[in-house]
Amino acid sequence: MESNEFFPPREGVTLAALAEYLGAELADESTGKRLIHAVAPVSRAREGELCYILSRKNRIELETCYASAILCDKALQSIIPAHIPVLLSSRPHTAFAMAGALLYPSAMRPLATVASQPDVSPAAFVDPSAHLEPGVIVEPMAVIGADVAIGTGTRIGAGAIIGAGVKIGRNCSIAAGASILCAYLGNEVIIHNGARIGQDGFGYAPGPRGMLKIVQIGRVIIQDHVEIGANTTVDRGTMDDTVIGEGTKIDNLVQIGHNVRIGRHCGIVSQVGIAGSTRIGDGVMIGGASGINGHITIGSGAQIAAMSGVVGDVPAGERYGGVPARPMKDFLRDIAEMTARANSRSKKTGDTQ
Repeated sequence: MESNEFFPPREGVTLAALAEYLGAELADESTGKRLIHAVAPVSRAREGELCYILSRKNRIELETCYASAILCDKALQSIIPAHIPVLLSSRPHTAFAMAGALLYPSAMRPLATVASQPDVSPAAFVDPSAHLEPGVIVEPMAVIGADVAIGTGTRIGAGAIIGAGVKIGRNCSIAAGASILCAYLGNEVIIHNGARIGQDGFGYAPGPRGMLKIVQIGRVIIQDHVEIGANTTVDRGTMDDTVIGEGTKIDNLVQIGHNVRIGRHCGIVSQVGIAGSTRIGDGVMIGGASGINGHITIGSGAQIAAMSGVVGDVPAGERYGGVPARPMKDFLRDIAEMTARANSRSKKTGDTQ
C-alpha cells in the first residue's frame, strides 16, 4: 500500500528508543540508530517500517519482508532473516499495539471532522444552562442539551446529540452522529460514529388491545476507559441502570439491552446481542454474532465462542460454545461426532453409486 494520507508516517523513532519504550530487547544493539516511521504487515514491510510475528506460520511471508525491525518472541528469532533487526518481547502482540499508538497517536480516537475551528463551533447549539469546562471542543451541528456537563479535553463530533442532563467526563471522544441520552460517562471514554446510548429499552406488557409500553426510567452508566464501536446501541435501564464497567471494549453493531451490567475489561465483538438484565463479570470475552439470553449470569473470566447461543448461566472461567452454548469440550466433541456421521453417510452414498 502506498503512503496513507489519512495516517501519514511520523518523523521516526530510533530502534533503541523504541525498544526502551516497549520494554523489549534489541537483539543487535548496533542497529539501534535505525529509524522506525510506520507499521506494516510482514509480507510487504519496507525500510522504516515495523512489523511483528506470532507464529512460524508467518515464515513464508518473511521472504518478501524488508522491514527495519520485527517484533517477536525469542522462540521465533531463529526464523527471522539475517538482514532484519529483531526486537524481542515476551508479549509481541501487546508491544506492537504500544508501538502503533506511539507512531500514530491520531488514529487512537475518532478523527476530528473539522481540523481547525473555535472550541465551540458557531454552527453548534449549546443550551445556555450547559456547563463546558475549558478545552471542550464542539464541532458543527452538534447539539448540547440543558444542564449537560462536559469535562475538559472532550471532543463532541459533528452532528452528535448530547441529551439534557447528561454528564461526560474528561478527555472523552464522542464521534460524529452519535447520540448520548440519560447517561453518565466517565473519563477517557470513546464513543464511535453513530452509536446510540441511552434510548429506551425494549419493554412491553401484553394487554387486551395489544402490547403496552413499559416506561424505561433508568440510566446508562459508562465507566472510565470504555470504548464503544460504531452503530452500537446501549439501552437505558427500565428502573435500574445499564452499566458498562471500566476498560471494557465493545465492537461495532452490538446491542446491549436494558438493565444489563457488564464488568471491567470485557471484550464484546461485533453483532453480539445481550438481552435485558444479564449480568456479565469481569474479563469476559464474547465472540462475534453470539446471542446472550436475558436474566442470566456469565461469570468473570468466561469465554464465549463466536456465533454461540447462550441460554443459561456460564460459570466463571469456563469456555462455552455452540447453540445452545455448552462447555467447549462438549461442543467440540459434538462437532466431531456430527462430522464423522456426515462423512460416513457420504461414503455410503458414494459406494452405492
